[in-house]
Amino acid sequence: MKAFMDQDFLLTTDTAKALYHNVAEKLPIIDYHCHIPPEQIAEDVKFDTITQVWLGGDHYKWRVMRANGATEDLVTGDAPDREKFRAFAETMPNLIGNPLYHWSHLELQRGFGITEPLTPKNCDRIFDEANEQLKNYSARQLMEKFNVKAICTTDDPIDDLHWHRQIAEDESFSIKVLPAFRPDKAVNVDKPTFAGYIPQLSAVVGYPITCTADVIRALEDRVDFFAAAGCLCADHGLDYCMYAEPDLAVADQAFAVAMAGGKPDKASADAFKTAVTIACAKAYADHGWVMQIHFGCLRDNNKPAVAVMGPDHGHDAVNSQSGVENLSPLLNAFVENDGLPKTILYSLSPADNTAIATIMQCFQGGGVPGKLQQGSAWWFNDNLPGMRQQMTDLACNGVLGRFVGMLTDSRSFLSYTRHEYFRRILCQLIGEWVESGQYPADMEQLEKLVADICFNNTNEFFGFQV
Repeated sequence: MKAFMDQDFLLTTDTAKALYHNVAEKLPIIDYHCHIPPEQIAEDVKFDTITQVWLGGDHYKWRVMRANGATEDLVTGDAPDREKFRAFAETMPNLIGNPLYHWSHLELQRGFGITEPLTPKNCDRIFDEANEQLKNYSARQLMEKFNVKAICTTDDPIDDLHWHRQIAEDESFSIKVLPAFRPDKAVNVDKPTFAGYIPQLSAVVGYPITCTADVIRALEDRVDFFAAAGCLCADHGLDYCMYAEPDLAVADQAFAVAMAGGKPDKASADAFKTAVTIACAKAYADHGWVMQIHFGCLRDNNKPAVAVMGPDHGHDAVNSQSGVENLSPLLNAFVENDGLPKTILYSLSPADNTAIATIMQCFQGGGVPGKLQQGSAWWFNDNLPGMRQQMTDLACNGVLGRFVGMLTDSRSFLSYTRHEYFRRILCQLIGEWVESGQYPADMEQLEKLVADICFNNTNEFFGFQV
């Protein structure tokens, strides 16, 4: 029987162990998509308790705590930090098969050197031990501890990016912290927040926004502003991948209805979203940015809970109506507009893996290795079988060696261990293929593949230059 999460955790072949320990384990981290607030890095915050850095903002953990019977005061409410930690510890023994069981123990091991499983019996001692160690670490020091070289945060077009400027001007801190352009509030015309957002965008750009063309102009101006601040990528979050003929007259109908406080019909809303997204893609291509498109999420379920807590509190799910069939005409529209940027595509529905992998292959070319990417297993799929399946589907239908690998998609300074989890799964998968005779045991080539997927491809693809 193997020891619990020992040095060879998830690694069962000699090839996998060699690739992980000799290559992947030693590589630095580029986290090209996360939700860490840049002000926490700028101010180099320190956390008083492990609850604050571990459970604060982590809707993965919140969901399982609720499912285990924790009341909301112990999840997102005002219960003492120790009580919240105890509630999570009560949940942990029941999480067999859940990636959170692995992630959480990797965070305890790598963050605090705590190797024993977290249980209700030892949680108070672990809480105290972790809190004592946290006294020695600030936000920046945690990033350095995990060998992070660069990250991209997630930033609204109206953000003035002053926290990013403050970080960039601090010569004592060498990790690159770059903004990522997230224009969802200006694109999703069918959301109730749209009408209140447009005046804010108008105030920032300094001119009235009265139609679709004005929205496009404003976003193009903000892309220029973000580019001047060192931005290398954008990220679009779509409930479903849409496509409609980008008729500005039809799009303007959606704009007018939304600004009057109504909800536009799907046809006009899709025309608006398509027109704006095509224009954004062109702006990104002109700046050499990477465009990320996330789709297939059924957001804000449990309306009463969302009304109290707001979005991003663990009430989202997989949307089986992801609209993946619209990906082809959308990408085609980018090409026809001479604006297909380097692009990473993610669907929350694992059933879309093969569709994405095959559709994107139709748009590769131009001398750019892996110009279109299938993103790593996202959100509800970034688990052991989900990651294996995503990489297998990509390998079967694309070029796995050009894959840009893992990201945390997280709000926590401890979640960089998700890169370790990914790297172990990658090395195990490759090791199985090699030791079953499906690929040569050429360690020089294998080590290059692993180093590229874990670090080099990302560094080159985005242009981080670290």
